[in-house]
Amino acid sequence: MNCLTPKAVRESISEYSELALPNDANGLGNVLGGKVMHLVDLAAALAALRHARRAVVTASVDHMNFLHPVKIGQLILLRSSVNRVFRSSMEIGVKVWVEDLQTGAVRHTSSAYLTFVALDATGQTVPIPPVIPETEDEKRRYEEAAQRRDYGWKCGEKASSG
Repeated sequence: MNCLTPKAVRESISEYSELALPNDANGLGNVLGGKVMHLVDLAAALAALRHARRAVVTASVDHMNFLHPVKIGQLILLRSSVNRVFRSSMEIGVKVWVEDLQTGAVRHTSSAYLTFVALDATGQTVPIPPVIPETEDEKRRYEEAAQRRDYGWKCGEKASSG
């Protein structure tokens, strides 16, 4: 198979979950934002690896928000996928939910956009297969990723070369 054969977004979709434990929380019983960011980076890396099928590294966190706190004892659920590929970089979207294991209630708590680059064995960036958005949501995210990238380039904020 040609390594640059386009792949559907669905091939990169990844899910990750972790129980919020006391070591992850502040004195108020809320999971630290840095812990959530760590989990977001892991979830994004899974999607990036599934798409590129080679070593990938985080180049930037383009956006992240925290809508609601995560409490000790809740289940943190993360879902990630490739939004768009730009030669050797790709935007990964991650959505985070929290599940109250006592009631079963699920609540959206965070969202993030990260840029990853693919590397060869010498650490140099390499091209990534294009991504094919199929659903309306995937097509919307694909277009929005281009807008975020254009905005970042105009503002001089992009560190990635892809």
